[in-house]
Amino acid sequence: MQLDQPLTEKEFDELDKFLLSDRSSDDAMTMDTLHGYLTAIAIGPETIMPAEWLVKVWGEDASAAPKWKNAKEEEKIVNLIMRFMNEVLVTFEVAPKEFEPLFCEHEHNGDAILDAEAWCWGFWEGMELRPGSWQPIWESDLAPLMRPIYLLGADEIEEAELKEVDDPAKAHKLAQQIEANLPAIHKFWVPLRKAAVQTVKRDEPKVGRNDDCPCGSGKKYKKCCGADAGAAE
Repeated sequence: MQLDQPLTEKEFDELDKFLLSDRSSDDAMTMDTLHGYLTAIAIGPETIMPAEWLVKVWGEDASAAPKWKNAKEEEKIVNLIMRFMNEVLVTFEVAPKEFEPLFCEHEHNGDAILDAEAWCWGFWEGMELRPGSWQPIWESDLAPLMRPIYLLGADEIEEAELKEVDDPAKAHKLAQQIEANLPAIHKFWVPLRKAAVQTVKRDEPKVGRNDDCPCGSGKKYKKCCGADAGAAE
């Protein structure tokens, strides 16, 4: 199966069950949390390689990695996660206004209520991979668009802010705002993200000169960002 193929319903359920199984740690992300996490990585200020973000899916550190039956199972599950990510990437590239966050839904007083807390927690985890890089949007006119994600996803909020999330109906309205706000958040980062991927970061793992360039250009490192680095030295 090609990585550009969206998950079938059966594959979605398979990944969901694995994340909830005993072979994944108690800290492993659920599907809604994973979707929020991948969304932040997909639309955020910097390109982050799977080798870095994938380990966080299973928990806080490398020791939380699943108990794989064999290499084939690991390859299959990782492939499903990568395709799940590509669904997010492709939707924002082709039709950002049609993107639908994977929120939970439950009944409250006879009404269907959206619960975006787990999704927002995942988004916040994605932001925490590059916390300083997200600062420009918080300092921009779009900062209010980020507030619902902060209220539902941050580890801690101010005591005075608790009244904004203290019942399901309020949380439902915040979830609706998040879905409406995401295209604009994505649009904010598009020009900045393109510029950022041209920068060679010294804190990233060393890249061999004949390896594919981590910026995603498809060129060898020595003929892309590596050439720029060599010229600067």
